[in-house]
Amino acid sequence: RNWPRGFKLKLALISDVHACDPMMTIGRMEEIVAVTNGLGADAILMLGDYEASARAVFRPLLPDEWAPVLAQLRAPLGVHAILGNHDFWDDPETKWRQIKRPPRARVALEKAGVPVYENDVVRLTKDGQPFWLAGLADQIAFVTGVKNGRMTFKGLDDLPGTLAKVTDDAPLILMAHEPDIFPKVSDRVALTLSGHTHGGQVRLFGWSPVVPSEFGNRFAYGHVIEDERHLIVSGGLGCSILPVRFGVPPEIVVVELGADA
Repeated sequence: RNWPRGFKLKLALISDVHACDPMMTIGRMEEIVAVTNGLGADAILMLGDYEASARAVFRPLLPDEWAPVLAQLRAPLGVHAILGNHDFWDDPETKWRQIKRPPRARVALEKAGVPVYENDVVRLTKDGQPFWLAGLADQIAFVTGVKNGRMTFKGLDDLPGTLAKVTDDAPLILMAHEPDIFPKVSDRVALTLSGHTHGGQVRLFGWSPVVPSEFGNRFAYGHVIEDERHLIVSGGLGCSILPVRFGVPPEIVVVELGADA
């Protein structure tokens, strides 16, 4: 709903790369870039979490190693990126709210020529039809402590401020790393795109035992429709915490909007 009928737009989504050795090496990332470039997408959207944790399990790759690889992505309407929580948590200078500079992931991506959106928007046009692409800043960027046995966070996201930057009624797509923002997203947004959950990383018969979301399996994976509002949650490409995937294979998501007129 709220997407012009007949306005066809093809998007390729890359999420949760978690660059590391040996799970997500430079060679594997080069393969992902080649496959994505061959999909014929109008735009490529990167939904955050390029950094990797769990150093006892694998060796994270530095942004200066992986950013030039992702910069080889190509699409007519460009490549657009947001950050994820691990791009803050796994950066030594921004972890635990020690903010000394932008996260190194953002610095490396922008140095490589990839725009990164944090509570910002861009107006794009295809075949004379404009549309807006909005990128929300991360919702759990900083770990602030533990309460009742659960970690607490401070986010940088500003959904009202981001949408206020949209200056006309052209259709709007929102990129938000964590899907938890979705209940607050109005139907002004035609489609919300998220990652973060990895589909639980382990999924059995459409159910995930552990999902990093306040809403559990409600927004764990796939195409979610609530009150005629649409959310797509990518299962992502990499692993977090443990190098295990079961029932949620790595994926590049292709989204095609606009039915035949």
